[in-house]
Amino acid sequence: MLELTTIIPFFAGIAAMFMPVRVGRGILVLTALLHLQLSVMGWLGKITPAFPEYFTVTNEGMLILLVTSFVFLFISIYAVSYMSEAEISSEPIYTGCTLFFLSTMTMVTMADHIIMLWVAIEATTLMSAPLIFLHRSKTALEATWKYVMICSVGIALALLGCFFVVMSMDLGGIHVPITFSSLGTVADKLDPVWLKAGFIFLVIGYGTKMGLAPMHTWLPDAHSEAPSPASALLSGALLNCAFLGVYRGHQLLYQAGLGDFSSNILVGFGLFSMLIAAIFIFYQTGYKRMLAYSSIENMGIIAFGIGIGGLATYGAMLHLIHHSLIKSSLFLSSGNILLGYGSKLVDKTGNMAKLFPKTFTAFFAGFAGISGFPPFGIFISELLIIIGAFQQGRGVVVSIFIFALILIFAGASRLVTKMCFASCENPEILVKENWARTLPSFALLAASLALCIWLPDSIYDTIISAIATIGGSVNG
Repeated sequence: MLELTTIIPFFAGIAAMFMPVRVGRGILVLTALLHLQLSVMGWLGKITPAFPEYFTVTNEGMLILLVTSFVFLFISIYAVSYMSEAEISSEPIYTGCTLFFLSTMTMVTMADHIIMLWVAIEATTLMSAPLIFLHRSKTALEATWKYVMICSVGIALALLGCFFVVMSMDLGGIHVPITFSSLGTVADKLDPVWLKAGFIFLVIGYGTKMGLAPMHTWLPDAHSEAPSPASALLSGALLNCAFLGVYRGHQLLYQAGLGDFSSNILVGFGLFSMLIAAIFIFYQTGYKRMLAYSSIENMGIIAFGIGIGGLATYGAMLHLIHHSLIKSSLFLSSGNILLGYGSKLVDKTGNMAKLFPKTFTAFFAGFAGISGFPPFGIFISELLIIIGAFQQGRGVVVSIFIFALILIFAGASRLVTKMCFASCENPEILVKENWARTLPSFALLAASLALCIWLPDSIYDTIISAIATIGGSVNG
Protein backbone atom coordinates (compact mmCIF):
# COMPACT_ATOMS: atom_id res chain seq x y z
CA MET A 1 0.00 0.00 0.00
CA LEU A 2 1.15 3.53 -0.78
CA GLU A 3 0.70 4.60 2.84
CA LEU A 4 3.95 2.75 3.58
CA THR A 5 5.73 5.88 2.31
CA THR A 6 4.35 7.58 5.43
CA ILE A 7 4.45 4.69 7.90
CA ILE A 8 8.03 3.53 7.29
CA PRO A 9 9.73 6.94 7.88
CA PHE A 10 7.63 7.43 11.02
CA PHE A 11 8.73 4.21 12.70
CA ALA A 12 12.26 4.61 11.37
CA GLY A 13 12.33 8.01 13.08
CA ILE A 14 11.30 6.46 16.39
CA ALA A 15 14.04 3.85 16.06
CA ALA A 16 16.69 6.42 15.08
CA MET A 17 16.03 8.54 18.18
CA PHE A 18 16.97 5.66 20.49
CA MET A 19 19.79 4.09 18.51
CA PRO A 20 23.51 4.97 18.58
CA VAL A 21 24.44 7.88 16.31
CA ARG A 22 26.10 5.75 13.62
CA VAL A 23 23.14 3.38 13.48
CA GLY A 24 20.80 6.36 13.20
CA ARG A 25 22.75 7.68 10.23
CA GLY A 26 22.40 4.31 8.51
CA ILE A 27 18.67 4.26 9.22
CA LEU A 28 18.35 7.76 7.74
CA VAL A 29 20.02 6.90 4.43
CA LEU A 30 18.40 3.46 4.08
CA THR A 31 14.95 4.92 4.77
CA ALA A 32 15.58 7.61 2.16
CA LEU A 33 16.48 4.95 -0.43
CA LEU A 34 13.43 2.84 0.40
CA HIS A 35 11.16 5.88 0.36
CA LEU A 36 12.35 6.85 -3.11
CA GLN A 37 11.75 3.31 -4.37
CA LEU A 38 8.20 3.24 -2.94
CA SER A 39 7.48 6.72 -4.31
CA VAL A 40 8.51 5.64 -7.80
CA MET A 41 6.35 2.52 -7.47
CA GLY A 42 3.39 4.66 -6.45
CA TRP A 43 4.01 7.03 -9.35
CA LEU A 44 4.07 4.09 -11.77
CA GLY A 45 0.87 2.65 -10.30
CA LYS A 46 2.54 -0.44 -8.81
CA ILE A 47 1.11 0.32 -5.35
CA THR A 48 -2.08 2.21 -4.49
CA PRO A 49 -3.58 3.77 -1.32
CA ALA A 50 -5.25 1.32 1.06
CA PHE A 51 -7.54 4.02 2.47
CA PRO A 52 -9.05 5.79 -0.58
CA GLU A 53 -11.50 7.72 1.59
CA TYR A 54 -8.54 9.75 2.88
CA PHE A 55 -5.71 9.31 0.40
CA THR A 56 -5.48 9.22 -3.37
CA VAL A 57 -2.97 9.41 -6.19
CA THR A 58 -3.00 12.68 -8.12
CA ASN A 59 -0.57 13.86 -10.74
CA GLU A 60 0.40 17.00 -8.84
CA GLY A 61 0.72 15.05 -5.58
CA MET A 62 2.91 12.36 -7.11
CA LEU A 63 5.10 14.98 -8.79
CA ILE A 64 5.75 16.73 -5.48
CA LEU A 65 6.25 13.37 -3.73
CA LEU A 66 8.93 12.37 -6.25
CA VAL A 67 10.72 15.71 -5.92
CA THR A 68 10.55 15.52 -2.11
CA SER A 69 11.85 11.95 -2.01
CA PHE A 70 14.65 12.66 -4.49
CA VAL A 71 16.03 15.73 -2.70
CA PHE A 72 15.60 14.01 0.68
CA LEU A 73 17.94 11.21 -0.40
CA PHE A 74 20.82 13.55 -1.26
CA ILE A 75 20.19 15.76 1.77
CA SER A 76 20.38 12.64 3.95
CA ILE A 77 23.69 11.58 2.39
CA TYR A 78 25.04 15.08 2.99
CA ALA A 79 23.72 15.16 6.57
CA VAL A 80 25.78 12.12 7.58
CA SER A 81 29.03 13.99 6.93
CA TYR A 82 27.71 17.40 8.00
CA MET A 83 26.51 16.22 11.41
CA SER A 84 29.81 14.51 12.20
CA GLU A 85 31.74 17.67 11.28
CA ALA A 86 29.35 20.04 13.06
CA GLU A 87 29.52 17.91 16.22
CA ILE A 88 25.88 18.52 17.16
CA SER A 89 25.15 16.68 20.41
CA SER A 90 21.45 16.26 19.64
CA GLU A 91 21.97 14.40 16.36
CA PRO A 92 19.48 11.61 17.27
CA ILE A 93 16.80 14.29 17.61
CA TYR A 94 17.75 15.65 14.19
CA THR A 95 17.64 12.21 12.58
CA GLY A 96 14.35 11.23 14.19
CA CYS A 97 12.58 14.53 13.49
CA THR A 98 13.88 14.58 9.92
CA LEU A 99 12.27 11.19 9.30
CA PHE A 100 9.06 12.33 11.02
CA PHE A 101 9.19 15.39 8.77
CA LEU A 102 9.47 13.18 5.68
CA SER A 103 6.52 11.13 6.90
CA THR A 104 4.25 14.14 7.31
CA MET A 105 5.29 15.74 4.01
CA THR A 106 4.51 12.45 2.27
CA MET A 107 1.09 12.45 3.88
CA VAL A 108 0.45 15.92 2.44
CA THR A 109 1.14 14.75 -1.11
CA MET A 110 -1.36 11.88 -0.85
CA ALA A 111 -4.11 13.51 1.23
CA ASP A 112 -7.44 13.83 -0.59
CA HIS A 113 -9.77 14.47 2.33
CA ILE A 114 -9.87 18.21 2.91
CA ILE A 115 -9.35 17.90 6.67
CA MET A 116 -6.70 15.21 6.30
CA LEU A 117 -4.71 17.61 4.14
CA TRP A 118 -5.01 20.23 6.85
CA VAL A 119 -3.89 17.77 9.53
CA ALA A 120 -0.89 16.71 7.45
CA ILE A 121 0.27 20.28 6.78
CA GLU A 122 -0.09 21.15 10.46
CA ALA A 123 1.90 18.02 11.34
CA THR A 124 4.79 19.22 9.17
CA THR A 125 5.03 22.28 11.43
CA LEU A 126 5.24 20.21 14.60
CA MET A 127 7.78 17.76 13.16
CA SER A 128 10.08 20.41 11.67
CA ALA A 129 10.10 22.85 14.62
CA PRO A 130 12.71 20.86 16.62
CA LEU A 131 15.02 21.00 13.60
CA ILE A 132 15.08 24.80 13.75
CA PHE A 133 15.88 24.74 17.48
CA LEU A 134 18.64 22.15 17.13
CA HIS A 135 21.49 24.55 17.99
CA ARG A 136 19.56 25.67 21.11
CA SER A 137 20.76 29.27 20.91
CA LYS A 138 18.71 32.33 21.78
CA THR A 139 18.24 33.22 18.12
CA ALA A 140 17.26 29.62 17.32
CA LEU A 141 14.63 29.71 20.07
CA GLU A 142 13.26 32.99 18.74
CA ALA A 143 13.13 31.62 15.18
CA THR A 144 11.40 28.44 16.35
CA TRP A 145 8.70 30.28 18.28
CA LYS A 146 8.15 32.65 15.37
CA TYR A 147 7.83 29.67 13.01
CA VAL A 148 5.40 27.79 15.26
CA MET A 149 3.26 30.80 16.14
CA ILE A 150 2.97 32.35 12.68
CA CYS A 151 2.41 29.04 10.90
CA SER A 152 -0.11 27.95 13.55
CA VAL A 153 -2.11 31.13 13.06
CA GLY A 154 -1.93 30.57 9.32
CA ILE A 155 -3.02 26.96 9.59
CA ALA A 156 -5.92 28.02 11.83
CA LEU A 157 -7.09 30.37 9.07
CA ALA A 158 -6.73 27.51 6.60
CA LEU A 159 -9.01 25.40 8.81
CA LEU A 160 -11.58 28.18 8.67
CA GLY A 161 -11.23 28.07 4.89
CA CYS A 162 -11.88 24.33 4.98
CA PHE A 163 -15.08 24.96 6.97
CA PHE A 164 -16.22 27.55 4.42
CA VAL A 165 -15.66 25.05 1.60
CA VAL A 166 -17.76 22.50 3.49
CA MET A 167 -20.49 25.11 4.00
CA SER A 168 -20.63 25.59 0.23
CA MET A 169 -21.91 22.00 -0.08
CA ASP A 170 -25.63 22.78 -0.19
CA LEU A 171 -26.46 19.88 -2.51
CA GLY A 172 -30.09 19.27 -1.69
CA GLY A 173 -29.57 16.13 0.41
CA ILE A 174 -27.00 14.56 -1.90
CA HIS A 175 -24.18 13.06 0.14
CA VAL A 176 -20.69 13.71 -1.16
CA PRO A 177 -17.48 12.79 0.67
CA ILE A 178 -15.45 15.80 1.78
CA THR A 179 -12.57 15.04 -0.56
CA PHE A 180 -11.13 17.20 -3.30
CA SER A 181 -11.76 14.53 -5.93
CA SER A 182 -15.42 14.17 -4.93
CA LEU A 183 -16.02 17.90 -4.60
CA GLY A 184 -14.57 18.37 -8.07
CA THR A 185 -17.35 16.24 -9.57
CA VAL A 186 -20.04 18.52 -8.10
CA ALA A 187 -18.07 21.78 -8.15
CA ASP A 188 -20.62 23.55 -10.34
CA LYS A 189 -23.28 22.94 -7.64
CA LEU A 190 -21.27 24.44 -4.78
CA ASP A 191 -22.23 27.84 -3.37
CA PRO A 192 -19.83 30.32 -5.07
CA VAL A 193 -19.89 32.84 -2.20
CA TRP A 194 -18.77 30.32 0.41
CA LEU A 195 -16.31 28.82 -2.07
CA LYS A 196 -14.67 32.18 -2.74
CA ALA A 197 -14.46 32.94 0.99
CA GLY A 198 -12.98 29.51 1.59
CA PHE A 199 -10.31 30.01 -1.05
CA ILE A 200 -9.24 33.35 0.38
CA PHE A 201 -8.64 31.76 3.77
CA LEU A 202 -6.92 28.75 2.21
CA VAL A 203 -4.51 31.03 0.34
CA ILE A 204 -3.76 33.08 3.45
CA GLY A 205 -3.43 29.98 5.62
CA TYR A 206 -1.44 27.66 3.39
CA GLY A 207 0.27 30.66 1.81
CA THR A 208 1.74 31.42 5.24
CA LYS A 209 3.44 28.02 5.24
CA MET A 210 4.36 28.45 1.57
CA GLY A 211 6.16 31.70 2.32
CA LEU A 212 3.98 34.09 0.32
CA ALA A 213 4.23 37.73 1.38
CA PRO A 214 3.09 39.35 3.60
CA MET A 215 2.75 36.09 5.60
CA HIS A 216 6.40 35.20 5.00
CA THR A 217 7.99 36.69 8.11
CA TRP A 218 8.86 33.34 9.77
CA LEU A 219 10.83 32.07 6.80
CA PRO A 220 14.10 34.08 6.85
CA ASP A 221 14.68 33.42 10.56
CA ALA A 222 13.80 29.72 10.38
CA HIS A 223 15.97 29.04 7.33
CA SER A 224 18.85 30.99 8.83
CA GLU A 225 18.86 29.23 12.23
CA ALA A 226 18.14 25.64 11.15
CA PRO A 227 21.09 23.36 10.33
CA SER A 228 21.81 23.49 6.63
CA PRO A 229 20.34 20.04 5.80
CA ALA A 230 17.13 21.08 7.57
CA SER A 231 17.13 24.41 5.70
CA ALA A 232 17.42 22.47 2.43
CA LEU A 233 14.37 20.40 3.38
CA LEU A 234 12.37 23.43 4.50
CA SER A 235 12.99 25.25 1.23
CA GLY A 236 13.26 22.36 -1.23
CA ALA A 237 10.39 20.22 0.06
CA LEU A 238 8.15 21.84 2.70
CA LEU A 239 7.25 24.91 0.65
CA ASN A 240 6.06 22.66 -2.18
CA CYS A 241 3.79 20.78 0.21
CA ALA A 242 2.20 24.01 1.37
CA PHE A 243 1.81 25.05 -2.27
CA LEU A 244 -0.14 21.85 -2.86
CA GLY A 245 -2.82 23.06 -0.44
CA VAL A 246 -3.15 26.31 -2.41
CA TYR A 247 -3.15 24.39 -5.70
CA ARG A 248 -5.96 22.09 -4.60
CA GLY A 249 -8.07 25.09 -3.64
CA HIS A 250 -7.41 26.79 -6.98
CA GLN A 251 -8.22 23.52 -8.75
CA LEU A 252 -11.61 23.35 -7.00
CA LEU A 253 -12.50 26.94 -7.91
CA TYR A 254 -11.53 26.34 -11.53
CA GLN A 255 -13.81 23.32 -11.66
CA ALA A 256 -16.59 25.47 -10.19
CA GLY A 257 -16.14 28.08 -12.93
CA LEU A 258 -14.47 30.57 -10.59
CA GLY A 259 -10.97 30.23 -11.99
CA ASP A 260 -10.61 33.93 -12.82
CA PHE A 261 -11.24 34.85 -9.18
CA SER A 262 -8.61 32.51 -7.76
CA SER A 263 -6.16 33.25 -10.58
CA ASN A 264 -6.15 36.97 -9.90
CA ILE A 265 -5.55 36.37 -6.20
CA LEU A 266 -2.58 34.11 -6.96
CA VAL A 267 -1.10 36.61 -9.41
CA GLY A 268 -1.41 39.35 -6.78
CA PHE A 269 0.22 37.34 -4.00
CA GLY A 270 2.90 36.11 -6.41
CA LEU A 271 3.95 39.56 -7.55
CA PHE A 272 3.83 40.99 -4.03
CA SER A 273 6.07 38.18 -2.77
CA MET A 274 8.59 38.85 -5.52
CA LEU A 275 8.66 42.57 -4.81
CA ILE A 276 9.08 42.03 -1.06
CA ALA A 277 11.97 39.65 -1.74
CA ALA A 278 13.52 42.17 -4.14
CA ILE A 279 13.42 44.92 -1.53
CA PHE A 280 14.72 42.96 1.45
CA ILE A 281 17.42 40.96 -0.32
CA PHE A 282 19.42 44.17 -0.81
CA TYR A 283 19.82 44.64 2.94
CA GLN A 284 20.81 41.11 3.95
CA THR A 285 24.09 40.54 5.75
CA GLY A 286 23.76 36.75 6.04
CA TYR A 287 23.94 34.35 3.09
CA LYS A 288 21.37 31.92 4.50
CA ARG A 289 18.87 34.73 4.92
CA MET A 290 19.62 35.77 1.34
CA LEU A 291 18.73 32.24 0.21
CA ALA A 292 15.57 32.39 2.31
CA TYR A 293 14.39 35.55 0.53
CA SER A 294 15.20 33.82 -2.74
CA SER A 295 12.76 31.07 -1.68
CA ILE A 296 10.07 33.69 -1.07
CA GLU A 297 10.74 35.03 -4.56
CA ASN A 298 10.49 31.60 -6.15
CA MET A 299 7.27 30.70 -4.36
CA GLY A 300 5.92 33.97 -5.73
CA ILE A 301 7.02 32.97 -9.23
CA ILE A 302 5.19 29.65 -8.93
CA ALA A 303 2.02 31.32 -7.63
CA PHE A 304 2.24 33.89 -10.41
CA GLY A 305 2.61 31.23 -13.11
CA ILE A 306 -0.28 29.14 -11.80
CA GLY A 307 -2.44 32.26 -11.62
CA ILE A 308 -1.63 33.37 -15.17
CA GLY A 309 -2.75 30.04 -16.61
CA GLY A 310 -2.14 28.53 -20.04
CA LEU A 311 1.51 27.97 -20.91
CA ALA A 312 2.60 29.72 -17.70
CA THR A 313 1.19 26.85 -15.60
CA TYR A 314 3.56 24.45 -17.35
CA GLY A 315 6.40 26.84 -16.63
CA ALA A 316 5.33 27.06 -12.98
CA MET A 317 5.42 23.29 -12.54
CA LEU A 318 8.87 23.10 -14.14
CA HIS A 319 9.94 25.92 -11.84
CA LEU A 320 8.77 23.98 -8.81
CA ILE A 321 10.97 21.03 -9.76
CA HIS A 322 14.08 23.02 -10.59
CA HIS A 323 13.77 25.35 -7.61
CA SER A 324 13.69 22.35 -5.26
CA LEU A 325 16.80 20.85 -6.84
CA ILE A 326 18.86 24.04 -7.08
CA LYS A 327 17.82 25.62 -3.77
CA SER A 328 18.49 22.39 -1.89
CA SER A 329 21.96 22.35 -3.47
CA LEU A 330 22.56 25.96 -2.43
CA PHE A 331 21.60 25.32 1.18
CA LEU A 332 23.88 22.29 1.30
CA SER A 333 26.70 24.46 -0.04
CA SER A 334 25.88 27.06 2.60
CA GLY A 335 26.45 24.37 5.21
CA ASN A 336 29.97 23.85 3.88
CA ILE A 337 30.55 27.60 3.98
CA LEU A 338 29.36 27.79 7.59
CA LEU A 339 31.60 24.91 8.65
CA GLY A 340 34.56 26.39 6.82
CA TYR A 341 34.31 30.00 7.97
CA GLY A 342 32.33 29.57 11.19
CA SER A 343 30.08 32.49 10.31
CA LYS A 344 26.78 33.17 8.53
CA LEU A 345 27.82 36.72 7.65
CA VAL A 346 28.71 37.65 4.09
CA ASP A 347 31.51 39.96 5.26
CA LYS A 348 33.33 37.04 6.90
CA THR A 349 33.11 34.61 3.99
CA GLY A 350 35.20 36.15 1.20
CA ASN A 351 37.67 34.63 -1.27
CA MET A 352 35.73 31.38 -1.42
CA ALA A 353 36.95 30.65 -4.96
CA LYS A 354 40.47 30.17 -3.61
CA LEU A 355 39.84 28.77 -0.14
CA PHE A 356 37.01 26.35 -0.95
CA PRO A 357 37.11 25.67 -4.71
CA LYS A 358 34.67 22.71 -4.76
CA THR A 359 32.11 24.52 -2.59
CA PHE A 360 32.61 27.68 -4.65
CA THR A 361 31.89 25.82 -7.89
CA ALA A 362 28.67 24.30 -6.53
CA PHE A 363 27.54 27.53 -4.85
CA PHE A 364 28.26 29.81 -7.80
CA ALA A 365 26.69 27.37 -10.27
CA GLY A 366 23.65 27.13 -8.00
CA PHE A 367 23.40 30.91 -7.86
CA ALA A 368 23.55 31.08 -11.66
CA GLY A 369 20.85 28.43 -11.85
CA ILE A 370 18.50 30.04 -9.32
CA SER A 371 18.98 33.39 -11.08
CA GLY A 372 17.61 31.94 -14.31
CA PHE A 373 20.77 31.52 -16.38
CA PRO A 374 21.03 28.73 -18.95
CA PRO A 375 21.65 25.83 -19.12
CA PHE A 376 19.74 25.36 -15.84
CA GLY A 377 16.01 24.64 -15.90
CA ILE A 378 14.85 27.84 -14.22
CA PHE A 379 15.83 29.71 -17.38
CA ILE A 380 13.27 27.62 -19.30
CA SER A 381 10.57 27.85 -16.62
CA GLU A 382 10.76 31.62 -16.24
CA LEU A 383 10.83 32.07 -20.01
CA LEU A 384 7.68 29.96 -20.36
CA ILE A 385 5.93 31.94 -17.64
CA ILE A 386 6.81 35.23 -19.36
CA ILE A 387 5.68 33.95 -22.78
CA GLY A 388 2.50 32.57 -21.22
CA ALA A 389 1.72 35.91 -19.59
CA PHE A 390 2.13 37.76 -22.90
CA GLN A 391 -0.11 35.17 -24.59
CA GLN A 392 -2.78 35.93 -22.00
CA GLY A 393 -2.46 39.66 -22.66
CA ARG A 394 -1.06 40.40 -19.19
CA GLY A 395 1.55 42.93 -20.30
CA VAL A 396 1.45 45.07 -17.15
CA VAL A 397 1.83 42.27 -14.63
CA VAL A 398 4.55 40.53 -16.64
CA SER A 399 6.48 43.82 -16.77
CA ILE A 400 6.37 43.97 -12.97
CA PHE A 401 7.41 40.31 -12.92
CA ILE A 402 10.50 40.96 -15.06
CA PHE A 403 11.38 44.09 -13.07
CA ALA A 404 11.28 42.11 -9.81
CA LEU A 405 13.52 39.40 -11.29
CA ILE A 406 16.10 42.02 -12.28
CA LEU A 407 16.04 43.64 -8.83
CA ILE A 408 16.48 40.33 -7.04
CA PHE A 409 19.38 39.33 -9.27
CA ALA A 410 21.06 42.69 -8.68
CA GLY A 411 20.72 42.40 -4.91
CA ALA A 412 21.80 38.76 -4.65
CA SER A 413 24.69 39.03 -7.11
CA ARG A 414 26.27 41.79 -5.04
CA LEU A 415 26.39 39.48 -2.02
CA VAL A 416 27.43 36.35 -3.89
CA THR A 417 30.25 38.14 -5.74
CA LYS A 418 31.57 39.46 -2.45
CA MET A 419 31.51 35.98 -0.91
CA CYS A 420 33.26 34.34 -3.82
CA PHE A 421 35.90 36.84 -4.87
CA ALA A 422 36.40 39.63 -2.30
CA SER A 423 39.14 39.51 0.31
CA CYS A 424 38.20 37.87 3.59
CA GLU A 425 38.54 39.45 7.04
CA ASN A 426 39.08 36.06 8.66
CA PRO A 427 40.90 33.71 6.24
CA GLU A 428 41.29 30.90 8.78
CA ILE A 429 39.79 27.62 7.57
CA LEU A 430 38.00 25.90 10.45
CA VAL A 431 36.84 22.76 8.61
CA LYS A 432 38.19 21.67 5.24
CA GLU A 433 35.75 20.78 2.49
CA ASN A 434 35.43 17.17 1.37
CA TRP A 435 33.69 15.27 -1.40
CA ALA A 436 31.14 13.74 0.97
CA ARG A 437 29.71 17.23 1.56
CA THR A 438 30.07 18.53 -1.99
CA LEU A 439 28.94 15.62 -4.17
CA PRO A 440 25.26 15.86 -3.06
CA SER A 441 25.22 19.53 -4.15
CA PHE A 442 26.71 18.66 -7.53
CA ALA A 443 24.27 15.74 -7.94
CA LEU A 444 21.24 18.01 -7.38
CA LEU A 445 22.60 20.58 -9.83
CA ALA A 446 23.30 17.81 -12.35
CA ALA A 447 19.69 16.63 -12.02
CA SER A 448 18.47 20.14 -12.88
CA LEU A 449 20.79 20.27 -15.88
CA ALA A 450 19.68 16.82 -17.05
CA LEU A 451 15.97 17.67 -16.80
CA CYS A 452 16.59 20.87 -18.73
CA ILE A 453 18.25 18.97 -21.58
CA TRP A 454 15.98 15.92 -21.51
CA LEU A 455 12.62 15.69 -19.75
CA PRO A 456 11.40 12.06 -19.68
CA ASP A 457 8.00 11.49 -21.28
CA SER A 458 6.62 10.09 -18.03
CA ILE A 459 7.42 13.28 -16.12
CA TYR A 460 6.15 15.43 -18.99
CA ASP A 461 2.86 13.52 -19.10
CA THR A 462 2.48 13.86 -15.32
CA ILE A 463 2.93 17.63 -15.52
CA ILE A 464 0.52 17.96 -18.45
CA SER A 465 -2.14 15.90 -16.67
CA ALA A 466 -1.69 17.97 -13.50
CA ILE A 467 -2.04 21.37 -15.14
CA ALA A 468 -4.97 20.23 -17.33
CA THR A 469 -7.16 20.30 -14.21
CA ILE A 470 -6.67 24.08 -13.95
CA GLY A 471 -6.82 24.86 -17.65
CA GLY A 472 -3.10 24.78 -18.28
CA SER A 473 -1.45 23.44 -21.42
CA VAL A 474 1.72 23.78 -23.46
CA ASN A 475 -0.31 25.35 -26.28
CA GLY A 476 -1.08 28.48 -24.29
